[in-house]
Amino acid sequence: MRENGSEESLDRPLTIALVVDTVGNQGNGTSNSALQWATELERQGHHVRLVGIGAPEYPARVNKVPLVSWVAAKQLMQFAQPSDTLFRTAFQGVDVVHIYMPFKFGRHAAKVARQMGIPVTAGFHLQPENVLYSAGPLRHIPGISTFLYWLFKHWLYKRVDHIHVPTEMTASLLRSHGYQATLHVISNGYSPEYQPGELPDPKAASPVPFRIIASGRLAHEKDQITLIKAIAMSRHAEDIQLVIAGTGPLRHYLRFRAGRLLARKAEIGFHRHAEMPSLLRSGDLFVHCSIADIESVSVIEAMACGLVPVIAASELSAASQFALLDESLFPVRDVALLARRIDWWIAHPRERAEWSAKYAESTKEHYSVEASVHKFVDMEREAIEG
Repeated sequence: MRENGSEESLDRPLTIALVVDTVGNQGNGTSNSALQWATELERQGHHVRLVGIGAPEYPARVNKVPLVSWVAAKQLMQFAQPSDTLFRTAFQGVDVVHIYMPFKFGRHAAKVARQMGIPVTAGFHLQPENVLYSAGPLRHIPGISTFLYWLFKHWLYKRVDHIHVPTEMTASLLRSHGYQATLHVISNGYSPEYQPGELPDPKAASPVPFRIIASGRLAHEKDQITLIKAIAMSRHAEDIQLVIAGTGPLRHYLRFRAGRLLARKAEIGFHRHAEMPSLLRSGDLFVHCSIADIESVSVIEAMACGLVPVIAASELSAASQFALLDESLFPVRDVALLARRIDWWIAHPRERAEWSAKYAESTKEHYSVEASVHKFVDMEREAIEG
């Protein structure tokens, strides 16, 4: 039993160290989430110490890992070099340390925190299936996915009592792979700058060009090639303009295929995080073809801006949970059905206007970063008490 004074002290603002390999790169989804949560934690009265490459007060050095760093850099990610001095300085006086990734930097940070008697929590943000899609032929080795779940658990998660997972799908996957910790399902959420602009006029015909937006790493598991093929197959192919916001190893390939298949020139490439709300508001439909996704924050951000989504239903992607009607879903990799979904939304501007408002309202109600951070703080307090 804790004394009353101790219980009351837990109502005070917390000092939390967030340990992220790559902090200062807003092109990476995990970095974006960590920075958004840090900002919101501070707004809610807590104190945050970001620890990692590019952190303002506690910056880490880059750890160059042969070959692996080269692949990771294409996903806008770097590995940080562990440092006892950095960790002990950053963790002095904190209430809890939260680890984002199970790599060398995060593992060493957890070890130092435990030596200092500080509680440690962790987030599960890296789906093994996502790793494997960047690993070429390795992903076809039988049992390799199960091995990675075991490896991540062995590296970090078996010594952590409280794990943040973004979706119920992730929680189910971890339980099925023998993870014993308490799992806290908390959306990564979206920040307030993602708001609807002027919603579509239900009486107006669909615009020409009709802008389809996609967002995410340009990598095999995001399957943007299915979207390019579907637009080429659409009855309205000549009227559709495609924008894919992202960077990654398939950038040149996707630009080449889009140039060959699409009637209008596609825009495929990196957009700064600050540009994304206005880009999303400029669109008429959002399409997400991903095969493997832990949460798909890009879909949440699009819906928050009033974009109706069309989402691939995949057993390794949590994104299909966001669909509010059948016309927002298609079977993963099904080019023909995706083309029909696109054509349906172009042919039904009144329904698109109606569902645009519904998606924006539903997202605001369930996925704000403010609500997510409140739940995260509850998890941290539970870990501190424990």
